[in-house]
Amino acid sequence: MKKLKIAIQKSGRLFEKSIELLRDSGIKLPNGTGKLLAVAEDFPLDILFLRDDDIPEYVSDGVADAGIVGENIVVEKGYQLNLIERLGFARCRLSLAIPKNIDYTGPEYLNGKKIATSYPNILRKYLADNKIRAEVHEISGSVEIAPGIGLADAILDIVSSGSTLISNGLKEVDVAIRSEAVLVANKDLNREKYTLLEKLLFRIRAVQKSRDNKYILLNAPDDKIPEIVKVIPGMKSPTVMPLAEKGWSSVHSVLNENKFWEVIDKLKDLGAQGILVIPIEKMII
Repeated sequence: MKKLKIAIQKSGRLFEKSIELLRDSGIKLPNGTGKLLAVAEDFPLDILFLRDDDIPEYVSDGVADAGIVGENIVVEKGYQLNLIERLGFARCRLSLAIPKNIDYTGPEYLNGKKIATSYPNILRKYLADNKIRAEVHEISGSVEIAPGIGLADAILDIVSSGSTLISNGLKEVDVAIRSEAVLVANKDLNREKYTLLEKLLFRIRAVQKSRDNKYILLNAPDDKIPEIVKVIPGMKSPTVMPLAEKGWSSVHSVLNENKFWEVIDKLKDLGAQGILVIPIEKMII
């Protein structure tokens, strides 16, 4: 039987989350892989551990069939890949930053300036889109120190919390692109490999949906059930079961976490009591 080969980052911010996602998707991996190659025990899958910068090229060349990598790396490298799924973790942005004591008047401020970055292609596109002429200095690592040592007037770098910029006396002034971990695949997968990828993707989506949703149980007066059903419609409709106490029912449904507190407040206003919220391990629709 053919196997699907998927590349993931061998260390760094995407490594642990990628492994967690695969394991939550029922992929059993041996311990002590040596960070080079892991063979799944119960799914036709080989996992290659690579530098994140190399993953797009390996997938494009067919050495790996698919990969989990930051979208910013995919955009920067420019290889023609199929973006299969946005995975919702390792979210960040590539932003322009300048010394905090400088007044920023807009992208035109960058005209004639020196900008340091590890992402020259993304920066050049940003400059072209904004009709800016600036000097691009490509450096690797510690980009944020460039203005402080006189190497550049501004930087383009990954920003998550912004604390690194602040500690280096910089401020974020514009966002070039937003990024998160994505699942990408070779554009020329054969039917057998694509079928395996779809099976893996089915599992991944079940895990992702479970993380975005919660199972909710509550007790409510019967005369409020129609209104409560409108607030928490669930996947099809909530389960409503009468309680031993006359005039009350138990309502079970699924609630999207993004709307959690907004919905909880509405339920309380409608007289809901004993609200329980339970994590969902897997969610298959």
